[in-house]
Amino acid sequence: MNTGVSRSGKPAVVAHRGASGELAEHTLAAYELALDQGADGLECDVRLTADGELVCIHDRTIDRTSDGSGVVSELTLAELREYDFGSWHAGGRAAHVLTLRELLELTLDWHRPVRLFIETKHPVRFGSEVELRLLEMLHEFGVGSPPSADHSRAVVISFSAAGVWRIRRSAPILPTILLGDTARIIGGTAATAVGATGVGPSIETLRVHPDLVDRAAAAGRVTYCWTCDERPDVQLCADLGVRWVATNHPARVRDWLVTVD
Repeated sequence: MNTGVSRSGKPAVVAHRGASGELAEHTLAAYELALDQGADGLECDVRLTADGELVCIHDRTIDRTSDGSGVVSELTLAELREYDFGSWHAGGRAAHVLTLRELLELTLDWHRPVRLFIETKHPVRFGSEVELRLLEMLHEFGVGSPPSADHSRAVVISFSAAGVWRIRRSAPILPTILLGDTARIIGGTAATAVGATGVGPSIETLRVHPDLVDRAAAAGRVTYCWTCDERPDVQLCADLGVRWVATNHPARVRDWLVTVD
């Protein structure tokens, strides 16, 4: 499988919340489109419902991305299923809330290997239970204890150092990425403390601190950059040797990378 950069040595493309520039984020249709467009990886955010189900929703509430209202952690999966999570997007169609289970099934059953980047959100009502439930599900699908980090089908990413540490402590081979935009990421101190296998700066941070990629590599860490939707930023990531580029537009980023030297 493609375990890092693409075969050409260029960054691998991660569909941020699916092909979310074209279809409603975190919907099955957005992820299917990203896969059809040749994305090397998929990214999702996960939160726990009131009845302990992992669902793919970025915000604390469902107000922005559905025709309903309320806090994710205070609603059951059955209640979330009552709302439409797709029609709000231009050109979108009705869609139910996507569970992590459904996304794992799609990803692992795809006809080519694809890596799933799963972001745990913090602070949240359920605290460490998010990582606990996530690990249980990854083990259920047989991807919680990969033979090596390079051959893992799942990566856990988070802005929470504590969340990353919980994963590393319980599943030491599972790759992890500490996200951030502060000196703790740039300097690498937090990533070192929690044993993250990668760092995840924003493209804004990378523009200001292009040396971050080499510094991460010197410490044995890969770089995952978000969210790159403009051609100059994609070129910068390629020039610097970024391993994974997260984008809302996987098709056009893949096209741009074809012409990158």
